Amino acid sequence: MRIRNEPPSSELTPEPRYHDRRRFLNSLGAAALTAFAAPWVRADAPRVPPTAKAYGLQKDDRMTPWEDVTTYNNFYEFGTEKSDPADYSATLQPKPWTVRVEGLVEKPANYQLEDFLKPHTLEDRIYRHRCVEAWSMVVPWRGVPLASVLKRAAPTGGAKYVEFTTLNDPKQMRGVSDPVLEWPYVEGLRLDEAMHPLALLVTGVYGQDLPNQNGAPLRLVVPWKYGFKGCKSIVRIRLTNQQPKTAWNIAGPTEYGFYANVNPAVDHPRWSQAKERRIGEFLKRPTLPFNGYADEVASLYAGLDLAKNY
Repeated sequence: MRIRNEPPSSELTPEPRYHDRRRFLNSLGAAALTAFAAPWVRADAPRVPPTAKAYGLQKDDRMTPWEDVTTYNNFYEFGTEKSDPADYSATLQPKPWTVRVEGLVEKPANYQLEDFLKPHTLEDRIYRHRCVEAWSMVVPWRGVPLASVLKRAAPTGGAKYVEFTTLNDPKQMRGVSDPVLEWPYVEGLRLDEAMHPLALLVTGVYGQDLPNQNGAPLRLVVPWKYGFKGCKSIVRIRLTNQQPKTAWNIAGPTEYGFYANVNPAVDHPRWSQAKERRIGEFLKRPTLPFNGYADEVASLYAGLDLAKNY
């Protein structure tokens, strides 16, 4: 595995993006989000579903435009630049799609995506997202609670963690030929985190099926954690009694911890986490503990040192 001495360009927030006059004028002129349901998007973009429920949003939060949600992404399987996923992910074939659920469960099985989701009701949720590079978005996702899928598999008493493995196919994903990370991309949660009502297996955004660059056809969203927890194009979910070895923790253990909870009091070694810049806005805003979801999730970490368990 090769670790670069300098940070990848994708981990640096490009200042020109935020000084762009058109985006700046748009951000100044955008109307306030009404009851968190009025999207700040282009006229031809999909609309926020009227059934969408907002969680953890602040009164001045606005929807991140469809154009940014679908063109400014981290998806290293297609390259390390923010524009690479949109530029190169057309090679991904999201249908048909099989997800293997296995490990410490009573009902291991292979599911086609349609069967995997069939018993569950799709929900539209608006979530804040915070990336370690000090940028953030507000995104309307569509998906099913992760807990409902795990309950279907019936975890055994020994299950303590949930491991997620993503697609690793050089024919479809040009980036996996670059050892910038250890492939396949693996992420993990404690079982109680995975069972929390906010954890979502996502199948769509802005009321549409997930575009390839956003992790089609199935990705994880855990809104109180940094964005690298949101693994994309999931092909396996495994319950285990051992803490999974996750991709970014393997690549940079002093920078990317297993928990990845948003904690503005703990700086990343190469930048401050105290403030963030919302995509489409000029000024930075204070970063909120647990990304604004502390009321819902802080109890999961009672007694845990969040500076050591980053």
